[in-house]
Amino acid sequence: MTGATAERPILVAVANPEHAAQLVRTAGDLARASGSAVRIVSIVVKSHDSPFSVYSDEAIIERYSGRSRDIVDRAVDVAPDDVAVSGELVVSRSVADGILTAVERTDPRALVVGWEDQTRRTNAVLGTTVDRLLERAPCDLYVERIGSEADGVDSILVPVAGGQHVGPAVGVAKAIAARNDATVVLRSVVDPDTDPAAAREFLADAAASLEAAPGPSVRTESLVDEGDDVAERLLEVAGDHDVLVFGATRQGAIHRRLVGSIARTVARRTDRTVILARDGETVGGPIRRRIRRLLPTA
Repeated sequence: MTGATAERPILVAVANPEHAAQLVRTAGDLARASGSAVRIVSIVVKSHDSPFSVYSDEAIIERYSGRSRDIVDRAVDVAPDDVAVSGELVVSRSVADGILTAVERTDPRALVVGWEDQTRRTNAVLGTTVDRLLERAPCDLYVERIGSEADGVDSILVPVAGGQHVGPAVGVAKAIAARNDATVVLRSVVDPDTDPAAAREFLADAAASLEAAPGPSVRTESLVDEGDDVAERLLEVAGDHDVLVFGATRQGAIHRRLVGSIARTVARRTDRTVILARDGETVGGPIRRRIRRLLPTA
């Protein structure tokens, strides 16, 4: 590990030691590209009806946080050697609240969390914890599906359809490509409702965002494709790539419209690594962000 510590780290939330390597690797790629540190956080949940509620947070961490401490220790152990890494435990009433507390404390450049696909029907889009983070975490957010991890990366697919979430999507794709000497493929699928000229403009904007993203230059390809069903066409080509990175839908709403039906459909039907990227400026807006950056930090 390096001795330097960046002011705004890449925060990664780990809840299971078996998932640590996958999530910390992605956080490390982002940190390396931006010259940041990695901050690992695990949440110790203190429910309202728990007997632990009478203890202070410090006492709970000292006496009862064995598993959470093991998670952080293991995550630190598997972190890349060329970025600064630290860890912390946060006591909270829920995992989502604890992660949001860690975000508030650290003001990270980005937050990396895991998502485990659930086959049962539910009102949640990706899971209640992730849904709350999508709605409320005021930083760039990367949601990586747990369990489907690429064994080597040669090609990264970024489907492009415009909108402000393209920036973080191509940013993480570039960071992963830089570590693996991989190619980033920007692909815009023209369906009957899409103007081909708009698709070409989306690709040009995405290519410009990728070039401006932190990190060394990487190989890129830009493709305009055609298909009657965008999700089905992406599934047809998904096997040609090792990682798929989706920007959240360009509709700025929350809940189902934020994630987007295409990303959900493809993620649940492919065995490739899937990352969903959401821009931090969609939470609270740029004015709130500028005000927060003017405030003194501890």
